[in-house]
Amino acid sequence: MQNIQKDFFGNQVLTDINFTLGAGEVLGLCGENGAGKSTLMKILFGMDVIRETGGYGGNVLLNGQKVAFATPFDALAAGIGMVHQEFSLIPGFTAKENILLNREPKKHNVISEVFGERLNTLNYKEMDARSAQAIEKMGVQIDADMTISDMPVGHKQFTEIARELSKDQLKLLILDEPTAVLTEKEAEALLQSIRGMSARGIAVIFITHRLHEILSVCSKVIVMRDGCVVRDVPAGKTSVQDITKWMVGRSVQTGAAHAETAVQEKNAKTILSIRNLWVDMPGETVRNVSLDICEGEILGIGGLAGQGKLGIPNGVMGLYEAGGTVEFEGKEIPLNSPRKCLDASLAFVSEDRRGVGLLLDESLEWNVAFPAMQIKEKFLKKYLGGIVKWRDEKAIHAVTTKYIDELMIKCTSSKQKAKELSGGNQQKVCLAKAFALEPKFLFVSEPTRGIDVGAKALVLDALKKFNRESGVTVVMISSELEELRQTCDRIAIVSGGKIAGILPASESSEEFGMLMVSQVK
Repeated sequence: MQNIQKDFFGNQVLTDINFTLGAGEVLGLCGENGAGKSTLMKILFGMDVIRETGGYGGNVLLNGQKVAFATPFDALAAGIGMVHQEFSLIPGFTAKENILLNREPKKHNVISEVFGERLNTLNYKEMDARSAQAIEKMGVQIDADMTISDMPVGHKQFTEIARELSKDQLKLLILDEPTAVLTEKEAEALLQSIRGMSARGIAVIFITHRLHEILSVCSKVIVMRDGCVVRDVPAGKTSVQDITKWMVGRSVQTGAAHAETAVQEKNAKTILSIRNLWVDMPGETVRNVSLDICEGEILGIGGLAGQGKLGIPNGVMGLYEAGGTVEFEGKEIPLNSPRKCLDASLAFVSEDRRGVGLLLDESLEWNVAFPAMQIKEKFLKKYLGGIVKWRDEKAIHAVTTKYIDELMIKCTSSKQKAKELSGGNQQKVCLAKAFALEPKFLFVSEPTRGIDVGAKALVLDALKKFNRESGVTVVMISSELEELRQTCDRIAIVSGGKIAGILPASESSEEFGMLMVSQVK
């Protein structure tokens, strides 16, 4: 890629990007959210959004020949595959059908001989063989006949990768945050798979915020900051600390444990009590969860993928069918009723920011203010004793600007549409929306998924500050144990759909690890 430049809506996101990649090389692409990594890959993959927003400057050369892909189909034909940060699978189809979508082997029959190829039938035997071959290439076992909507999130990611590996002409594979939704064991299996691709001569561009993975699998590292390449170095000649410093332009302190332990006093009041909770959520097992949360604490919920940690907040907040009892401040809250939870002053930042968290086609102002306006009647001017209500545009603008500054959301203005922001900045908007509700109790699920090391520190600090200054009780669900240990007072580990144990955050990683693999009777 030579002298690549790109601007969106007057905002320069890429400036003079240059790099080369050889066959079988694995390139680690690092940078904060909004640094321009995904935009650069969209240019390489010929994504429609690039053409629709005025194209780009500079040249892309493949095997020495200049190429300009008008659509992703052109990129696919040239041997480039891409696994996106957000899934692009058909939920009602099986893994096998998704892997071979639009490339299904077909069989001729008597009717198609007469009426044409459109009446050919699918060759299921060949589909089985080809999907099995792609899964074997990947080196991770998934059920090819399982429907996508029933799959745990990690298996969906592997289905996307198998789809790309099933293409015979694949020369270059772009992986955008492929391990963000994987457990450590699954992530290691994927890294092994990347090594296998490299050995077969497939070049890989690997984007991840888990920097140790880059050093483990990549041959070279490119670091981007504010739309520019600031470093291009062999992976063997750098470290996680160096990459972090280049990414954010400063040293980032991690590992500072949450000091306040006052809420762990024995007489701390219970604010939320969960008894015998079960939740019917695809890919999650929640059965018979009982948990007491103390007023004013930050409680972490951790555990391996699919064991139930994500199901707990989704069930309590009414997003999936649930049973059992939940009491908040001594009063029972009916399950399967999201509005009742919100009215009781509970809030939820979902792990699914695009599906549940945001109004993608609306402005940041509307995203931040709308729930508080609808539920708490905030940001409204009232006339004639409240009979007539009108939006208070000034107050909406003020609160959005406040959170843009506090959370350092990278945007052109508070009027920008949510869909135009990078994934990490969208995550920050979800947090701002919850903060604007001023709840008494906040569930926040995977708050740092897919965001960079600098933004992680900022988001976790914002949660601690919100807890400390506003007195809000926070329950943080995360796949990353070290984050929970840095942020929380206590951590509950979920295994087999039940609470395996609750320990102070100061306990060793090994103790938490033992709980994660324990089988709760």
